[in-house]
Amino acid sequence: MSTSNTEPTPFAENAAVSTTGRLSGKVALITGGASGFGAAMSALFSQQGCRVLLADLNESGAQTLAQQLGENVRAEKMNVTLGDDWHRVVDGILSAWGRLDILINNAGTSYKNKPTLDVTEVEFDRVFDVNVKSIFWSVNVAIPAMRKLGNGGSVINIASIGSVRPRPGLVWYNATKGAVSNATKALAAEYGPDQIRVNALCPLLSGTALFSAFTGVENTPENVQRFLGNVPLGRLTEPSDVANAALFLASDEGKFVNGVNLEVDGGRQWG
Repeated sequence: MSTSNTEPTPFAENAAVSTTGRLSGKVALITGGASGFGAAMSALFSQQGCRVLLADLNESGAQTLAQQLGENVRAEKMNVTLGDDWHRVVDGILSAWGRLDILINNAGTSYKNKPTLDVTEVEFDRVFDVNVKSIFWSVNVAIPAMRKLGNGGSVINIASIGSVRPRPGLVWYNATKGAVSNATKALAAEYGPDQIRVNALCPLLSGTALFSAFTGVENTPENVQRFLGNVPLGRLTEPSDVANAALFLASDEGKFVNGVNLEVDGGRQWG
């Protein structure tokens, strides 16, 4: 884990923001924004008129992506397990852009699928710190900022289909995502009166590069097809699937959706 820089980091003022789009005029913080789901959401949100701060432990990757996406997007190095980093990033957003409308808790980690008795304490602590403690810090830092501004807001937690349909071999990873899904519903009830909506997305595995690590079997055409045999739509999750679902929840089109764990999994069945 990186060490925290507690000094405020100035963000360049955004000179031109699109006045069209489903997120026009809004500001979003997306953690884990440099790759995968986070990169897809950062790109789509910026296309829809949103100012985006993509935060990631991979500073160079975040900066490269931000430059590619244009002037509506800024990047910051962030360790989501550290309260100091949350304060620094949120304070920087408010200082530069004056508001925070959307928070996407996308940063996450796992360990390789294996017998539960082989999981080390280090692996256990890390997966809970990144996947659950990060939500704790986001609530303690970002939600008070949203409440103070009085504009309401949308918080979207990226959980997993493993939170509702867990598989063997990733017990503690699935447990962290179960905690995220459970907390999502409770937070939605608690902060709904402030017009702060809290929802979660529960995606299926995305990308064959992660297939072996998440399923515990070799990445062969036969094993992939056997896995996809339990997915009625016959494929893995694409980052764009998650980005499109997040766009709905973040936009005014989803303004009466609160406390939902939306499964983005092609209708995956047990197996």
